[in-house]
Amino acid sequence: MTTTHRLKTLSKAMLLATASLTTGAVFAESNKPEQLYPPITSEVLPELAAKGTYKVGVKTLDLVNPAQFDPTTQSQKDRPLKVEVWYPADSKANKPLTSYTDITRSGKQFTLQADAQRDVDISNADNYPVVVLSHGYTGYRTIMYYLGEHLASHGYIVVALDHTDSTNAHVDFKNAPFAGFFSTLINRSRDQQFVINYFNEQSNFASEQVDQTSAGVIGYSMGGFGAVNTIGGCYAFNEQTTAMFTGMTDPAQIKQVQQLLNSCAGGQYQNPQVDPRIKTMVAIAPWGGQHNLFDAKAMKNIKVPSLYIAGDLDDISGFEGIKNLYNQTGSADKYMLTYKNARHNIAPHPAPAIAQSSSELDLGHYYEPSWSLRTINEINKHFVLAMMDCHVKDISSQCKYLDLPQNGDQAIVDGKPLPQWYGFDNRFSSGMDWQQSKPRSK
Repeated sequence: MTTTHRLKTLSKAMLLATASLTTGAVFAESNKPEQLYPPITSEVLPELAAKGTYKVGVKTLDLVNPAQFDPTTQSQKDRPLKVEVWYPADSKANKPLTSYTDITRSGKQFTLQADAQRDVDISNADNYPVVVLSHGYTGYRTIMYYLGEHLASHGYIVVALDHTDSTNAHVDFKNAPFAGFFSTLINRSRDQQFVINYFNEQSNFASEQVDQTSAGVIGYSMGGFGAVNTIGGCYAFNEQTTAMFTGMTDPAQIKQVQQLLNSCAGGQYQNPQVDPRIKTMVAIAPWGGQHNLFDAKAMKNIKVPSLYIAGDLDDISGFEGIKNLYNQTGSADKYMLTYKNARHNIAPHPAPAIAQSSSELDLGHYYEPSWSLRTINEINKHFVLAMMDCHVKDISSQCKYLDLPQNGDQAIVDGKPLPQWYGFDNRFSSGMDWQQSKPRSK
């Protein structure tokens, strides 16, 4: 073989090897979990959006709520519930960060980078309240993972559910979008209460570290519909709304189902009692107020401190309906945060790439035309932590983040801008309104 021929052969081999390495690198890169929250300077973020002092652990558990009514079979049936649990991790935990894999409404799979270590030991440094995280219709348990990780880093055990019959995986949103709606109406509050009971009363990996005196509930859209009920906002379906949201036409069946739907506080009917462990509720874009699905007297009797979060252009839950829920809620400590010019998608994480390149069916699950979801997520982290710290952990110094003037836009008065909201840097509390039940302290 000539020298020239050997060089050509070697060169070809090197070219093939390089191509193989390049292809492998591209393949590896394409299979990396998406990072939806790249680093951002704290100078533009609200104060309580900062990560806490705990490392974060996460586990996926398969739970069963026995003998629950199943609308499909019209009988009692064990109800499976897959949950994602974020918790303060042992300080010595040293595993690689994990990821979350889910699907869009049209069934396209994606994987997101987590800021949590999977299946590590829980920290035994303290006892931690359980907080339920409840998605909308449709959704999945990690659609608000940013809140789960954030609260866990500040000393909470956060349990997010895949509400059976109500997830992207369970519902063909294009061809049968309401297939799981009846189940959602019946089970949303029941699921939330079951999770609180399970982690406080049954043996589990966190049993020794659960603060059994305090808990919180966070719900988005239909999760908010459930959360309001869980704290005592009893349902008040009439025959018309029962027929409308179940598709039933037989009058006798409608009356029977109406009685089934009108439960309270996690599935109670006679003299319902709200779980005294629940110390706060956050309802993000809660559904149902626009259809008067809650009993006004029961709403007035709610005692649990409550935060409602809404977009003033919400055309799914209806902004006026959300305002009515806030106004009807009887809690001495209640608040309402409004994102001006926002619609309904004010809770999910930002859209994964596969949704951005898909259709409105997928992207419309996340997209806000006037807001960055990253910005909304950071603000949600701030106010949700303030609620939990102030009312669940009873840290009085954190309550000042909930004592604000109505408008955060820093309007010009006498030639000078008004101060920004407490906890926000100058110029970065714009675009929001705030209401609170108690007069603002001076």
